Amino acid sequence: MRLFGSIKDFFHDIRTQRLRTFLTIMGITWGTVAVIVLLAFGVGMEKQTRKRMHGLGERIVILFGNRTTKSFAGFPEGRYIRFQEEDAALLQQEIPEIVEISPEYSTWSVPARRGRNSANPNVTGIYPVFGEMRNVIADWGGRFISQADMDERRRVAFLGNELEKLLFEGEDAVGKQVFIGEVPFTVIGVLKEKQQNSSYNSRDRDRVFIPASTHQAIFGQRYVQNIIYRTNSPEVVKSVERRVNEVLGRKYRFDPTDEDAIWEWDTSEFEAIIDKIFIGMNTFLGIVGAFTLTVGGIGVANIMYIVVKERTREIGVRRSIGARKRDIMLQFLGETFVVVASGAILGFLISLALVKVGQLIPLQEFIGVPTISPMVAIATVILLTFVALLAGYFPARKAANLDPVECLRH
Repeated sequence: MRLFGSIKDFFHDIRTQRLRTFLTIMGITWGTVAVIVLLAFGVGMEKQTRKRMHGLGERIVILFGNRTTKSFAGFPEGRYIRFQEEDAALLQQEIPEIVEISPEYSTWSVPARRGRNSANPNVTGIYPVFGEMRNVIADWGGRFISQADMDERRRVAFLGNELEKLLFEGEDAVGKQVFIGEVPFTVIGVLKEKQQNSSYNSRDRDRVFIPASTHQAIFGQRYVQNIIYRTNSPEVVKSVERRVNEVLGRKYRFDPTDEDAIWEWDTSEFEAIIDKIFIGMNTFLGIVGAFTLTVGGIGVANIMYIVVKERTREIGVRRSIGARKRDIMLQFLGETFVVVASGAILGFLISLALVKVGQLIPLQEFIGVPTISPMVAIATVILLTFVALLAGYFPARKAANLDPVECLRH
């Protein structure tokens, strides 16, 4: 009966103070919206950035020749180091931790033609394992370069999806011919569309990939543009990089400690940097939302102090007929939780609507798809519970500690 009477009084108070109650609930509502929506956009952007980053490949290291900055074994500094195709085999032989490796030939000197359509793409010569390392995946109906293509120096080409659109204008390219310079090539596959936020030379969607053996035979390049490899574990990447410098330093006569002789792009290290950036960004967004929610909590606490003041005589009557301090305290704590829960539910509903609207904005390629992750929802509920406890505890304690006699005189 006591509980029923308290609930009845509480809803009577809400009816008599509609505006005050509405404004209090809206403070919690917009605080909840701020936390959820900010973190939802942060999570969406993080996922999109990772997805675009993995378009380049996962756990790969790309080697580029550079100039020495130290003299070594009688050789002066300033020499330019240029890789050859056999360096890939040498590295895999000398360093067992390298499980996949491919040299990469590259030229821009010839156009790619199909009828009257023409483009000047990066014509890239690679090994079959390149596709797996770089996430170059064939779309339905096609395939990537195979070992047989390499061994037989076949004139086959794998096209980037944007290049295919330009040359074939919507026509299916697989099985048809395209001219690279004056040499006809058979298209064996087209890149499955992917997102890629970083690249070297050019984006994969605009490239032509052909077997390295065919590239070397047609263009006669002595040096490769770069070498790409992947290790059997991310933990050994740093030690492998040191071994790479030692092996190539021994061949090309440069100091293995010369960090500028070879430029090494470790994508796993780049991913670790991205991790730290988004941890910082999401923490900042969470703090901003939490401050907004805290302001709403302060509003609830102020209103509850006013409610205690207005219901001082009622508290005295309850105490005089047997209500304990605990009963009074639980009554006001419960009322606080009802206010906060009402604002939280409304805030969740508004957040869901805003996130749905955000998913329709045609900027997903840049900001990603805003997502309310389970972790965001759990963190918000925990924060709301904490705010409700703080906002209700002190007014409830004050109400419980009032002197019944003084309350009746009020």
